[in-house]
This record gives sequence, structure tokens and C-alpha cells, in this order.
Amino acid sequence: MAAASAPAAERLVRLAARVFTGLVLAYLVIPVFVVLPLSFTSGQLLVFPVPGWSTQWYRDFFTNPVWTGALFNSTVIALVVTVVATTLGTLAALGLHGSRSRWKPYVIGLLVTPLAVPVVIFAVAIFYAFATIGLVGTYLGMILAHTVLALPFVVITVSATLQSFDPNLVRAAASLGAAPARAFRTVTLPIIAPGVVSGALFAFVSSFDELVVALFLGSPQQRTLPRQIFSGVSENISPTITAAAVVLLVVSVALMGVMEALRRRGERLRNPIAETGP
Repeated sequence: MAAASAPAAERLVRLAARVFTGLVLAYLVIPVFVVLPLSFTSGQLLVFPVPGWSTQWYRDFFTNPVWTGALFNSTVIALVVTVVATTLGTLAALGLHGSRSRWKPYVIGLLVTPLAVPVVIFAVAIFYAFATIGLVGTYLGMILAHTVLALPFVVITVSATLQSFDPNLVRAAASLGAAPARAFRTVTLPIIAPGVVSGALFAFVSSFDELVVALFLGSPQQRTLPRQIFSGVSENISPTITAAAVVLLVVSVALMGVMEALRRRGERLRNPIAETGP
């Protein structure tokens, strides 16, 4: 009797855990998707139920120079940040992976510090630092600040990929006469590519969605999409804001999907035998 009741109790606990997990996920996700029906409203106000359906706010988003300019700034800044952060972060991860210095933990801690420091504190600090050298209100200042915020994502993802990298492969390439650059291009890079691309996508998303630093450093010429959305909410609530939010959401979800696909590909590359099975 006791043996029969134990599995029943276990199933009940599992069911309760799944229900609780579902409720937590719903609490986290549903508010995000509220903007989706609002972005297609035919009315002028953000109210439920929507009076009708229309794509006029998407047309306004993609034709209004204010919104297209903000989208252009966000895209250009994020692309440059992605290239710079991915290059620097990958080099840093490779250097740290092969290092045996006793300072290695401190260097890693320094590189990931932007993830631990509240972004508003970082924004205030970098505002005063950049103000002394004339970088406030410039594209270069925005790119440098976003690069600092994006760098930890690249370092972490590439370092995680390198944990399963066998350095004997590079030694084997060198023993066969490959120069260091060629060994890196033909051996190391293809293996760590999923981590590098994932880090690049994280860097792009972190810059594309960033608001606080843009508020401190950006002038009207560097107005990014999140800053324009913030200004729209503060000054003139228009349903175009929801269309912009949906565009941001679609970009972020699409990039997260790509990262998940790369993660699974990386696992298959690291465990080819387990994937093929007996």
C-alpha cells in the first residue's frame, strides 16, 4: 500500500511543479506579448479590446523619418559593436584559455564586471569619463560604451566553447607544417565558430536593445530605437510605439532562435558519437 502511494505522490509533485513552472512562464511572457494585438489596432489609443485591426502603425514606423532614423542608428551601432566586441572578446578568450598566469581569474573578473555593475551606475561613470574627452553625443562614444557592455557576452560564450577544445589538434596541425595563423583558421576557428557566432549575436542584441547608456551619451543625432520608444512613451503615446516594440521583439526572438540552433550544433560537434548512437 505504502509502495503504491509513493509513485502517486511523486506524480503529484511533478504535476504541481509543472503547473507552477507554467504559471511562472506565463507571468514572464504574457506581458511581453500584450503589445502584439495593440500594434494592429485601428484606434488612436492603447486600449483593450481593440476597436479594429489595421497595419497603419507599422506603415508609420517604416515611413516616419523619426522612427526610420532611430532604427538605422540602432542597426549601425549594433553592427559595429558586434564586430568590435566579437573580435576583442574572441582574442581575450583565446589568450585567457592558454594562460596559466595567477592573474587570470582577476582578468576574467575584470572583463565580466559590466555584467555585475548596475547599468545606470556604468552609464553615469562612462558619461563623466567620456565628457572629459569629448565623446558624449558622438557615435564613437556610443559604440565604445556598448562594446564594453557587449564584451562579457563574447568572452563567456567563447570561453565556454574552448572548455571542450582539444589543444592537441593545434599541435598536430603545427607538426604538419601549418603556420599559427593557418592552424587557427583551419582548425581552431571552425570548432569554436558556434561560440563565436553566439557571442556575436549576444553582442548585437545587447547593443540593439540598450537604453540607459543611450539616454546618457546619445544626442538627438544618435537617437536609437529603444530611446525613441522611451521618448514616445514619455512625450506622446502613439500605437506606433507598440509596432516598434514588436519589431524589437521579433529581432530578439529570431536571434535567440539562431543562438539555440548554434548551441545544438555545437553539442553535436562536441559529442558526435553520442549523437550517432550505437
